[in-house]
Amino acid sequence: MNIKDAKILVVEDEEHINRLIELVLISDGYYKIRKAFDGMEALDLIKMDKPDLVLLDVMLPELDGFSLCKIIKEDNNFKSIQVIMLTAKKMEEDILKGFDNGAIDYISKPFSNKILLARIKAHLENSRLQNEIQTYIGIKLDVNKKCVKVDKENVELTNFEFKILENFISNQGTVFSRSKLLSLLRGDGGFEVSERAVDVQIVNLRRKIKDYGHYIETVRGVGYKLKELDV
Repeated sequence: MNIKDAKILVVEDEEHINRLIELVLISDGYYKIRKAFDGMEALDLIKMDKPDLVLLDVMLPELDGFSLCKIIKEDNNFKSIQVIMLTAKKMEEDILKGFDNGAIDYISKPFSNKILLARIKAHLENSRLQNEIQTYIGIKLDVNKKCVKVDKENVELTNFEFKILENFISNQGTVFSRSKLLSLLRGDGGFEVSERAVDVQIVNLRRKIKDYGHYIETVRGVGYKLKELDV
């Protein structure tokens, strides 16, 4: 992903600061920007369309920045979001609280536009590199090269098997319904397939990833998930 294609959510209750940040981002080539003016509005926007990075003020109405950051980082669907705290608070305990709740960086207001952009670029680049190579125990998946290694040995996967594994590793613990997995398969050629085809592909994938196949768990009556590893 080109980092300039990243989706950025600006959460700041002071309208003039919110607008200023938006203009700074646009001037540097970021155009996929959304804005929220309180914590609950931000949470609703995150649920509607997951951003890659959130610029999050601490002092917000409805739901403060610390609480929102904690909610994001405790949700399997959203914990990969990069959160940078923006605040006028400079107390060490507040900075540590932000990090404890999962923020990756902390910028005090007023801030330099150049510093803000540099921090955003650094974290988006780091996130991009992490997303290109995904690992799960002894499984290593290279998104760009479309190759998979299991215990350092190359494993041949079909396009559909690769997509399933990529989505599983990126969303550990998240249950994928058969219909959701079917949408990945249909995307390969636009043809109609049955839910039985999903079950067959899962069986094949489990076999190909060898000793790690049992980590793909069946959720009876719903679909499948990859067991979330304890951190």
